[in-house]
Amino acid sequence: MEFSLKLSKIKPSATMAMNAKAQELRAQGKKIVSLAVGEPDFNTPDHVKQAAIDAINDNFTRYTPVPGIPGLRDAAAGYFKTFYGVESGPETIIITNGGKQSLYNIFTALLNPGDEVLIPAPYWVSYPDMVLLASGDPVIVPTTQESGFLTSPEELDKYWTPRTRILVLNSPSNPTGCTYPKDKLDAIAAWAVERNILVVSDEIYDQLVYPPAEPASLSPWFAKYPEHFAICNGLAKSFAMTGWRVGFCMAHPDLIKAMNKIQGQQTSNICSIAQKAALAALTGSFEGVKVMREAFERRRDLALSIISAWPGVHCVKPDGAFYLFPDLSTFYNDAVTGSADLAKIILEQAEVATVPGVAFGDDRCVRFSYAVADEVLTDALNRVGEVLTRL
Repeated sequence: MEFSLKLSKIKPSATMAMNAKAQELRAQGKKIVSLAVGEPDFNTPDHVKQAAIDAINDNFTRYTPVPGIPGLRDAAAGYFKTFYGVESGPETIIITNGGKQSLYNIFTALLNPGDEVLIPAPYWVSYPDMVLLASGDPVIVPTTQESGFLTSPEELDKYWTPRTRILVLNSPSNPTGCTYPKDKLDAIAAWAVERNILVVSDEIYDQLVYPPAEPASLSPWFAKYPEHFAICNGLAKSFAMTGWRVGFCMAHPDLIKAMNKIQGQQTSNICSIAQKAALAALTGSFEGVKVMREAFERRRDLALSIISAWPGVHCVKPDGAFYLFPDLSTFYNDAVTGSADLAKIILEQAEVATVPGVAFGDDRCVRFSYAVADEVLTDALNRVGEVLTRL
């Protein structure tokens, strides 16, 4: 069977591949601990689950408008008003199958062959492949640990060309957890407006920012320059709703119409029941989010205290999300040539699943998720430390 040329350019998700390998080893009887998948270990809040149950009992099981039910679009717009003081209407909102579909729809709507997309590295594994599927060219912009894995207008300018259409920003970041403060975001936003490019701001972790850092969004810039900013968010991380697949995007009404056209041919509306659950999440209590945020902050500090004891290892302290991205290149040698080799050794010898940094554009590092119970996290990282000591 002959497949498309597009397909030959992309790679399977490294996080999903590592998770599948961990499940395979578990099936063989090994007690694998996964620090690979970015999924909160909390349950979806009860009031959100009850809204879904009520939707089923009320037979809310038919097609809905492609961009989402009106109440949910209003609630998503209200989210930006509540947290960032940004006024917008439902015409600027689309509800998607997770935050991932928002991103894919934007790239598909805007990119033509030869168009370039700036992607600071380390990056979430799917960004470059989505751009390739949309016929664009990903342009990777390296960052350093010294900069906190954050880019700047000066660095972006080195990679900008007349073909640059889009810049992708992710704050807090997957895989580093690093977060752009408002002044740095503002500087990049001003640069993008001057360069006449669209910034796609992936803010899926914006509720998981730890003091003294504060959440910063590009939504205020959207309010002033809607043609230059698209804000992607969702409920997977903040409300422990990964399997519900609910994302939302705020963008210029013309871009929303284009995304709606794509989604209408691609998936139509997202699950009607999940929409009712999402409505309950966005209009109800955020107390569960606070509880998760406090737990993740404690786990971050716990994990950092263990990792800091590993010889020759440097790890930037993240201000958000639930990942650590330590530089483990001190353990590379003729037999361990990069992060993929090291992640494999950690999986086989420590029985801990991680994700190699090469999948995120930085082969020096390995990503650890701390979205697991404290005692599980402690045991897993101690086992990894023992393996690294032997190396």
